[in-house]
Amino acid sequence: MNTKRIKQGVLATSVAALFSVNAIAQHSPDADVELVGDIKGTQITGVTVSNDGRVFVNAPNWRDGVRFSVAQVTDTGEFVAYPNSQTNECVAQSEVRKDCFLAVQSVVAHKDKLYVLDTRNPKFKGVVDAPRLFVVDLASNEIEGTLILSEDAYHPDSYINDLRVDEKTNRIYMTDSAHAGLVVYNLDDNTSYRILDNHKTTKAEVDALSIQGKPFTMPVQSDGIALDTLNDTLYFHALSGYSLYAINTSDIEKSSNDVLAEKVRKVATTGAPDGMILHQGNVYLADLEKQEVQYLTPSLDLRTLVKGDVVNWADTFSIYNNALYYTNSKIQDAGSDVSDMTFEVYKTALPARYSSRN
Repeated sequence: MNTKRIKQGVLATSVAALFSVNAIAQHSPDADVELVGDIKGTQITGVTVSNDGRVFVNAPNWRDGVRFSVAQVTDTGEFVAYPNSQTNECVAQSEVRKDCFLAVQSVVAHKDKLYVLDTRNPKFKGVVDAPRLFVVDLASNEIEGTLILSEDAYHPDSYINDLRVDEKTNRIYMTDSAHAGLVVYNLDDNTSYRILDNHKTTKAEVDALSIQGKPFTMPVQSDGIALDTLNDTLYFHALSGYSLYAINTSDIEKSSNDVLAEKVRKVATTGAPDGMILHQGNVYLADLEKQEVQYLTPSLDLRTLVKGDVVNWADTFSIYNNALYYTNSKIQDAGSDVSDMTFEVYKTALPARYSSRN
């Protein structure tokens, strides 16, 4: 892959081109950071890496003229619409079609499939039809199905944000960052429902964050999500908040908030995160206010993995081949026009003790 290793304290001047391979880096002593790819003028939020090392990203529908919803980052650093240009042509004009991505917020590669989470809420103006997951076969590069949320699984102002696939329960868990709550999709019968709807554990805890001294005043509800498949535990976190919560997957059911709330536990107090993932006992999560990528160990020690100029609103995480991949979505700096901004995908080595192939 066309990357350049960035050592601590080394300044690498950016090339004035659409896809550059240089950046300024300041990070923890035991972390090496590599630029996987960057793109000018298109804000990206999600990143995921397939089992064979293919890197995919998504661009949300937050403004007019977005070039693609989903793209694959090639070995030469290009961002190519995926699975094809036709499936991505609706985002630029917010055209509503059943066979076309409209407002994608997250992509997750799991086994031989790519799950494309379409909020169906372009520009935060409200859900125009039902939020859904497009399921792409990574072998054929074709959409093999669409999982559509039922009416009781979302609200008109929902913004379904991120997802995790649970093979043991054959369910998909999702967060709703606009209307607080979690969503469960049952793959056995293609039904879906909400849990902890408007509950304090899924709601924003603060009205504003301070990102490098710049106020971010839009409260964001349940956002980060991580699945521990060894201990069958689902972790979740509001973006505008400092509490990491968990629930056993065996306790997740379509039930009242009062019943489920008794089964939710607070795990730790952390920074306000966006990206979050669990790997070999560590919960990796961003601290947006400190502009760091951190990890919470099984002993609940909160440690810094990466910090400095290579972290600028770490949005989404993926793990592959001993490395954590993350996007810089720079949300606090991005306004209505991002034509002069550059957004990056980085990867960095996992802590040595926990390194292994994903």
